Amino acid sequence: MSTASDEAQRQDQRISELESRLEFQDETIQKLNDEMVQLQHKLFAQEKQLKRLSERLRARGEDEDGADPNQIEPPPPHY
Repeated sequence: MSTASDEAQRQDQRISELESRLEFQDETIQKLNDEMVQLQHKLFAQEKQLKRLSERLRARGEDEDGADPNQIEPPPPHY
């Protein structure tokens, strides 16, 4: 037969274990959140860089006498 003190000890142990798990989960969530923020900053930087490169390529294509960069140049004539 369990005594009230044994039951109270089990409950205290269970509460302590649950608190420990909760603390671990909170730490894990914070670490994941920090990583997510860092990855989001990297993504924004890469998007900005891609936009700049696209604009440079577009400008370079327009500098070539208005030629369409997607158009294939015909081969030179053979004599």
